[in-house]
Amino acid sequence: MPLTLLLRCHDLAQTERFYADVLGFAAARSADDTLTVEKHGGKLIFTQQDLWKSPPTCSGTFYFAVADAAACYAAVKDKASIAWPLQQMPYGSSEFGVADCNGYHLAFRQQA
Repeated sequence: MPLTLLLRCHDLAQTERFYADVLGFAAARSADDTLTVEKHGGKLIFTQQDLWKSPPTCSGTFYFAVADAAACYAAVKDKASIAWPLQQMPYGSSEFGVADCNGYHLAFRQQA
């Protein structure tokens, strides 16, 4: 079952530039002043609206499955804030993490 997350962002234009230009996601403005970004079959939707009536918080990491983690890492390592470098994890995957422009953590993971 596909999962799509709706996340609050600070600035739609900045978020669009980050996801499109830095991470290479397809980015498009969507309904009700939102932004949809998509890559590797994963999708995130961003809004500046305070739908939750509280400060934005998220205590987790969003994982994207990729075919080639090393190639993804090479494409973004000099453009993004790297949360953790490309490494072989003890649970069998090759992955790295990125902090986005809103403070969310994204991981790009290749299963061994």
